[in-house]
Amino acid sequence: MRAAYYEQNGPARDVLRLGEIDTPLPGPGEVRVKLATSGVNPSDVKARSGSTRKIAYPRVIPHSDGAGVIDMVGGGVASARIGERVWVWNAQWARAFGSCADYVTLPSQQAVRLPASAGFEVGACLGIPAMTAYHAVAVANAAPGATLLISGGAGAVGHYAVQFAKAAGACVIATISSPEKANAARIAGADHVIDYKRENVGERVMAITGKTGVDAIVELDVAANAELMPQVLRPRGLVVIYGTGAAEAGMPLMFCLRNAITLKFIYVYELDSGERAAALAGIERALATGTLITNVGAAFPLADIIAAHEAVEQGQVLGNVVVTIG
Repeated sequence: MRAAYYEQNGPARDVLRLGEIDTPLPGPGEVRVKLATSGVNPSDVKARSGSTRKIAYPRVIPHSDGAGVIDMVGGGVASARIGERVWVWNAQWARAFGSCADYVTLPSQQAVRLPASAGFEVGACLGIPAMTAYHAVAVANAAPGATLLISGGAGAVGHYAVQFAKAAGACVIATISSPEKANAARIAGADHVIDYKRENVGERVMAITGKTGVDAIVELDVAANAELMPQVLRPRGLVVIYGTGAAEAGMPLMFCLRNAITLKFIYVYELDSGERAAALAGIERALATGTLITNVGAAFPLADIIAAHEAVEQGQVLGNVVVTIG
């Protein structure tokens, strides 16, 4: 089968290769998916570069997310699953071979039915972005009467988080950095958008909330935004953190102490069974009702895998980046 792979960490142009490798067979409890698309997430390019973890296998096929059709099943899996359209999650988490190939084998439960109304490009964006967003919003206690500040409301995770928070009945304030991103956040349902490059976020939040502050923040980069907490968060507020741009950072600890602030870190790769089931059910509901908006910002053919990784690293694509394989 064709696959993109790397055998050492480094820049995309130096280490990514495209070639033929053996087509895998499913083991007991596994399915094989003939992939149509593969999602490229920031964690994928960071893993390839070595900035977050060093390569742990002789060869790695990148990407945790993807979508396609089950074409073979292993022992203990119902043959009725053959032909099922699916999206996959954690394909390359603690495993060598991910979704950037013609085929991937993985445990049956990690291949989730994709309704006919959803395209394979959408399926490639659900594993990390949508599951992170759903869980973050749930942990943030989104509900009628609650006000959430979602950092990066037009980003891959933030765009979904706005939608899930609105579906839960919360008032949503989203930070963005351009008119195009403001429009994307509004389409997703944001009640208010704040351009953090041109506006004072703290002043705007206090004006919107009548000087009470928000109930919770859904935070994509706590290292960059920690200093904003005292400006926007109410006493006994909550910060749900799913990402950081640095391994260490200063925190407004006295503010957090005096105001009984809760900092809650989440890691989508390691959700427990209950958390995972809730996220899967929430995504399934949104797909079934046709209400989930997925913003595919760019699609690259497998032959352009280097350009796809560089597009994510440069951060200039509005929306998700997908590799088309079929």
